[in-house]
Parts: sequence; structure tokens; C-alpha cells
Amino acid sequence: MNSLLVVYLHGFRSSPGSSKARMTGEAISSRIAQGESIEWYCPQLLASPQESMDMVTRHIERVNAKRIAVIGSSLGGFYTNWLCEQYDCRGVVLNPAVRAGRELAPYVGMLTAYDSDEPFDFRPEYIDELNRLQIESITKPERYLLIAATGDELLDWQEMSTFYKGAGQIIIPGSDHGIHNYSEYVNDVVRFACD
Repeated sequence: MNSLLVVYLHGFRSSPGSSKARMTGEAISSRIAQGESIEWYCPQLLASPQESMDMVTRHIERVNAKRIAVIGSSLGGFYTNWLCEQYDCRGVVLNPAVRAGRELAPYVGMLTAYDSDEPFDFRPEYIDELNRLQIESITKPERYLLIAATGDELLDWQEMSTFYKGAGQIIIPGSDHGIHNYSEYVNDVVRFACD
């Protein structure tokens, strides 16, 4: 049994092949190579938020690690809140969608994935599922690390900063929603998740 399970949850229309997921996975792999007992779990999330969380919680229960840490980007950050509150574990959120139901309501309909152009149907009931997974306020803010870019063109970094009041916060001047300079922060992310 690995003593730590690190779960990485990608953003809306993204995948485990995203640059942040790959960079984080590589940083975790180098720790494993140095002998740390870590399992890396970075699944392709499903269109349905509830099915996505069911899949992730099944994996968490099956692995039964001593400790869990969740890292989530954008919509993955929203899911991270829910999982951290369920499992009383650490979470790192990267430009998280703190109110995903509100943010994603305009996107209902047929969409394509960013990495593959694979079509998927984002249904109205998925907004209801997101609203049911909504965490109104986090408990134990010390469990969380927020990384937010002031240049995020999709989400409001100030809303994020307020939502994670009391948590560790790294506010990046400029950058963008995808955090194009993530390589400068990946070590902070992994340190918080693993140490």
C-alpha cells in the first residue's frame, strides 16, 4: 500500500495530457524514483460531474492510502473542494472554479475536448449535479493551497482569494487561466501535496 495517494483533476474540456497535469506527474514521478511511497492518479474525467466524482471516490476507497492529497485545475479545483471536505485531506487548487454551476451554465450543449476535438454533450442536468457538489465555504483552510493568476481571462482571481480566506495563497501577477508559467510553481504544488 502506498502511504500517499495524489489525485490530479484536470479542468473542463481538458485531459490528463494537459501541460499542468504532465508537469505535476513528472514532479511526482521524480519523488517516487527517490523512494517515496506515492501513487499518482490522474484520470480522464467524464462529462457528468456526479459520475466523475463516483469514479474518483471508488479509486480512493480501493487504494485505501494512509494520506490523500488532491490537486485540481479550474473545474478540477471545484471537485477538489468537494473531495477535501469529504476526506479531510489536503488540496491544491489552480485557478479554481469556485462556483462551477454558475460558470458552466452558458456552455450547455455539444462541445469538443481541447486536446482531441472529441465531441461531448454537456447536458443541462450536469449543472444540477455541479450545484449539488457545491461547497459553500471550506472548513480547515490550512488544508488548502490556492494558486491564482490575476490575468485569468475566464475566472475572477479575487473571488478565489476570498473563497479560500485563511488558506495558503500564491497570487501570480498576470499569467492566464492555463497558468502558462506553471513550471515556476509546480514545486510549490508538489511540496504542499506531499510533505
